[in-house]
Amino acid sequence: MVLGDTAPAIRVANLAFCKGEKTILKDVSFAVKRGEYLHIIGPNGAGKTTLLKCLMRIHRGPMNALQIFGAPLESLSQRSLAKVIGYVPQSSQGAFGFTAYEFVAMGRYPYLSPFSGLSAHDQSKVEEALALTKTDALATQPMDTLSGGERQRIFIAAALAQGAEILLLDEPTTYLDPRHQAHIEALLNDLQHTLGLTLIAVTHDINSAALWGDRILALKQGRVVFSGIAAELMHNDILQVIYDKQFVFVDHPTAGSRIVVPDRSPE
Repeated sequence: MVLGDTAPAIRVANLAFCKGEKTILKDVSFAVKRGEYLHIIGPNGAGKTTLLKCLMRIHRGPMNALQIFGAPLESLSQRSLAKVIGYVPQSSQGAFGFTAYEFVAMGRYPYLSPFSGLSAHDQSKVEEALALTKTDALATQPMDTLSGGERQRIFIAAALAQGAEILLLDEPTTYLDPRHQAHIEALLNDLQHTLGLTLIAVTHDINSAALWGDRILALKQGRVVFSGIAAELMHNDILQVIYDKQFVFVDHPTAGSRIVVPDRSPE
């Protein structure tokens, strides 16, 4: 989607969202540049997943509070929105009853009419998505036989087959072992730089956000309490405000970035 060439991929201005009498998001404002990787962190109940759902229009915020490539979110049809934004859930979510190829092929739904089959072009896009995520060998396997890491790659492949330029990722490495966590982060980093994708990931992993993200947004009680780069975040005067606890830091031995180390103290 081109629209405003100079407009950010996503702009959020004074977004508020209430569920019943409970206010979940309050005056949330930020922008994500095209091709940028933004991590959203914060304590449980901060509104992180709710924010993703507002971006996907599952939850509807105030008119004109959200823009996609300069266009008001409300002005986009559901089909147009699906061609721009793809959602990648946690690896624990099931997709039973489908092979990996069938699941990735469902990503082509914005381009299909009811009861139509995949065209040669659609099939090419599915095969390309499988190749980009290095999941070609999994194509005929049932989704419920895949490991968490394999399933997460297939979820990403489905978003790529969808043609999405923006990926919204809900804790993409949760439930994965350290090896698969690293593989998924490396894959996302590669896709960001080779395809120019814009990535927005909700995560509880502060170190992952610091090592892989371009920028970090922190929410607390529905408000933005930090927006900046990792080097600005990794200090107790910032993190203690977000999480109400002290942290211990070291410099990563190879990346050079400051990271959090485990601490036996709960305070």
